[in-house]
Amino acid sequence: MSRVLMQGNEAVVEGAIRAGMRFYAGYPITPSTEIAELCAEKLPFVGGKFIQMEDEIASMAAIIGASLAGLKAMTATSGPGFSLMQENIGFAAMAEVPCVVVDVQRMGPSTGMPTLPAQGDVMQSRWGTHGDHSIIVLSPSSVKEAYYVTIQAFNLSEKYRTPVVILMDEVIGHLRETVNLDEYGDIEIIERKIPEDIENYLPYKDIENGVAPLIPFGKGVRYHVTGLVHNEKGLPTNDTKIAERLIKRLVDKIEKNKEDIVMYEEKGEKEGDILFISFGSTSRSVEAAEEELKKEGFKVGIFRPITIWPFPDTRLRKIYPKFRKIFVVEMNRGQLYYEVDRVVKREGAVENINKANGEFFTPCEIVEKVKERIKNGF
Repeated sequence: MSRVLMQGNEAVVEGAIRAGMRFYAGYPITPSTEIAELCAEKLPFVGGKFIQMEDEIASMAAIIGASLAGLKAMTATSGPGFSLMQENIGFAAMAEVPCVVVDVQRMGPSTGMPTLPAQGDVMQSRWGTHGDHSIIVLSPSSVKEAYYVTIQAFNLSEKYRTPVVILMDEVIGHLRETVNLDEYGDIEIIERKIPEDIENYLPYKDIENGVAPLIPFGKGVRYHVTGLVHNEKGLPTNDTKIAERLIKRLVDKIEKNKEDIVMYEEKGEKEGDILFISFGSTSRSVEAAEEELKKEGFKVGIFRPITIWPFPDTRLRKIYPKFRKIFVVEMNRGQLYYEVDRVVKREGAVENINKANGEFFTPCEIVEKVKERIKNGF
């Protein structure tokens, strides 16, 4: 492909097709609509299927069905549509159906400001569907990374039989950058494992890593899929011991494999005055702010979680003691801040720098707010 000028939403589509996505169901919604449009254009050329559904509830149900039939499947939406998908995301988590959901965040709540950026879906991506569950959520900060993260989303989804959310924002979705996707020519693509012994197949067997292979419908094996608590055969049960084991396994298969799942980036100083924590497009302004603060004599580091959930708390616990003050910068009223504060547990060490009005953070704003907060010392 060589070097091309590409939009973030376009990079998601290219990454998904590269990962093997062959089914897309969705409903157009700003600022994710380009993903649906490009899937409609490109999927027929690779033998894939595109269908525009009547709403986001049906879109999520459709990709679950396609995945059970053996196709790698994806949908994309924004805040209001993401809310509608939550019940079926829970079904996919309980039934352990691999699928990818892209949420290109916009200003909310409700209809909000459809064309303006925000990062207000952090907690919805983690806890939007009810009940005890774990989930994987990835957040890219560039067009190139959107391509890479999308491939990893499909890989993780297949590997752990779980829905994976790509939490973008309007800035990254509509940003255009020159990228060379050939750099990822050797990237690994994980395919669904099919067991050799299909006669004794148990779709929800509690094996060592917590993830049983998934045989697609139509491949010679009949089994039951339900959102109810179920046994290893997939049949519903009210047995409390089975329920306890099932929910524990659903959580553990992700939480106990965090080292394989979690991705992050560190920049700047390894110890010093200030540690910035940010994600998505906001981290781009944070990097520029870090350069300005360095000129004024501050020693500044940056920690950017690419995997938002499960949160990279193990790594953060190792690096935060080396800094005097931690600033969490995000386009919301403080969502990732609460997770950082939970991990740090050091009174007064964590402060949030927020904006939730549809405007993008400028580096100057971040610098000013930091200097304002520390003018009376650390």
